[in-house]
Amino acid sequence: MTTLDTYGTRCEQLFLAGGNAAVRRAAQEGLDALGPQADLYCWLALGHAAEDDHDDLAEEAFRAGLALERDHLGLLAGYAELCLRADGFDHPGRAARAVELSRRLKELAPDSAEADRLAAAERWARRGYWEDLRMAAAEGRLAAGRTQEQARALADDLADGAAAVRAAEAADPTDRAAAVRAATAEALAGPRNAPVRFLGRHRGAIWVLSGCLALVTNQLLRQAGIAGAFSPWGYLWMLPVLLVDRRFAAVRKEAEARYVTRLEATLAGRD
Repeated sequence: MTTLDTYGTRCEQLFLAGGNAAVRRAAQEGLDALGPQADLYCWLALGHAAEDDHDDLAEEAFRAGLALERDHLGLLAGYAELCLRADGFDHPGRAARAVELSRRLKELAPDSAEADRLAAAERWARRGYWEDLRMAAAEGRLAAGRTQEQARALADDLADGAAAVRAAEAADPTDRAAAVRAATAEALAGPRNAPVRFLGRHRGAIWVLSGCLALVTNQLLRQAGIAGAFSPWGYLWMLPVLLVDRRFAAVRKEAEARYVTRLEATLAGRD
């Protein structure tokens, strides 16, 4: 019989891998097998809370877990985070509960990892407009770096041969990097995708060139009287880079889903 610790470990690994639906399946399987457990309700709630439109289901699971163990630190922290991000107009009751949940957690374990996580969530809830802009800019730089890194790894993998990439993935189905590289080689190999690979490898330089071409084009259009004070047409030079970013991001998303599916099967097979 699979134990509570085993289900908890499986949920944790799937959660860290970003497999929110897989976390919910594992937690629900544990609840069905072992009956009501505060730890499993916590994982079920976290799996729902990570989705954009599952807040009601997450709250239901948090409340069910706290009914079993009212001082469960993970449940208190997760529920407080859910309430902190609730819209005070649409869900005033949920938003108001954040204060009490935070107070209880800090009284029970002020120096715990859960209290630290909640403090970070409280800082996030108090963020302003400029913090949002900085976060968006940082996320954009991170995504751009991933595209360029992914494209350069693809060039190496195609030089070594696609078979070697597939073999590396098959050797360890739970290796996230190998899954991404295999999916990228599978999706972007061949002459048809050569421009995508080139733009991805040299994304930084091409982005700068596109910006310069956009400025020059807009200036020429204004001088020729074709465009007014603001011209969007020059920014079309940036469109190829944006499309390449979306293409590589789509491949990463597909690879992540494949990785989570294999990890879920591997973890279930070990039980």
